[in-house]
Amino acid sequence: MPTIDLPGQPAVFYLEYKADSTSYPPLVLVHGAGGSRHDWPVSLQQLPDAHVLTLDLPGHGESAGPGRRDTLDYARIVGDLLGTLNLARAIIAGHSMGGAIAQQMAHHMPEHTAGLILVGTGSKLPVEPTLTRRIIEEHEAAVDWLTAWSWAADVPVTLKDAGRQRLRAVAPEILQGDYIACQAFDGRSQLEQISVPVLVLGSDADRMMPLKFSVTLAERIPNARLVEIHGAGHNFPLERGGEVIGAIREWLDAGKWEL
Repeated sequence: MPTIDLPGQPAVFYLEYKADSTSYPPLVLVHGAGGSRHDWPVSLQQLPDAHVLTLDLPGHGESAGPGRRDTLDYARIVGDLLGTLNLARAIIAGHSMGGAIAQQMAHHMPEHTAGLILVGTGSKLPVEPTLTRRIIEEHEAAVDWLTAWSWAADVPVTLKDAGRQRLRAVAPEILQGDYIACQAFDGRSQLEQISVPVLVLGSDADRMMPLKFSVTLAERIPNARLVEIHGAGHNFPLERGGEVIGAIREWLDAGKWEL
């Protein structure tokens, strides 16, 4: 298995796809709370003519624990991964909590951040007030609730069930820590300071992160572009993979990137 030992964090699992040549900086895919690399379409993880890194955050997927309870701590893991692989700067794509991690990268590790792709996320992440308690005390019910709120109604049951099983596989204390990290994140006062190019993707049917959060990001970040997905749930990278990849490809092709 492709794992790498980072400072203070052993055995981080990552996948690397590297085209023979590319016109973009490396693209790093960062999943959300309770997620893993499986929350990104395989066709994005293997985007033609690109260099793509997809990781499992500590305690998630195939990566060793412990997890973290702060998005900045997770961002440091991403920065350490880039440094250990001798990659100077990358475009950080983050879904949900991963979008908060991406913003932390821009604020605290600009030397590693060439651009951001903010997917179903915001500068403040709303968390149902009782969720962190319920994850421990009523774990199965909490997983069922998260599953119900993460997908559009018309998504095939097989896709929802696979998502539910992935959530169940995350240790309750790891999942709780992720949502504590989400609750604590607040990047609202720093949006205007983000100077790199930013693509914002949001869906008008996302109940976990309503579209208004994406609109705010696009309005307040100086060099941001908003693409709206229609009718998809919070997991729209999987529900509408073709649209998401098309939007990312168009944005990458339009950019003027320093390699």
